[in-house]
Amino acid sequence: MIKLIIGNKGAGKTKRLIEMVNTCVENSDGNVVCVENEPKLTYDVSSRARLLETDTYAIRGHKAFYGFLAGICAGNYDVTDILVDATFKIVGRDYNELPQFFEMLSNLSESSDVNFCFTISCDKEDLPVEVFDFCEEI
Repeated sequence: MIKLIIGNKGAGKTKRLIEMVNTCVENSDGNVVCVENEPKLTYDVSSRARLLETDTYAIRGHKAFYGFLAGICAGNYDVTDILVDATFKIVGRDYNELPQFFEMLSNLSESSDVNFCFTISCDKEDLPVEVFDFCEEI
């Protein structure tokens, strides 16, 4: 399953994501991973969640980020949830790349049985129609 939390800056997307990470940690029988661009959530996210910063690994763009997420799934079969904050800071704002990116992630989610959640900072109308099925507006 893929879920997108959509809203403009200051709408409460990160706060919602933090709540989701902590809830997943409490309810998961496996591992929960929280991915962010730079270290900001260290004190907000449960210490039982694995917190990763993409800047540490020089991840830029949709393809590199997909490979990073697929590697997390391949390297640990116990991952149940991957939650990502500030998606556009990691992949850039190329809206045309989003449908293919989320389609590949949807296939990865099904094959690895991992739930994905992403915060997206924009208006829903800015996104391609193909990604609307994943959207949850704040």
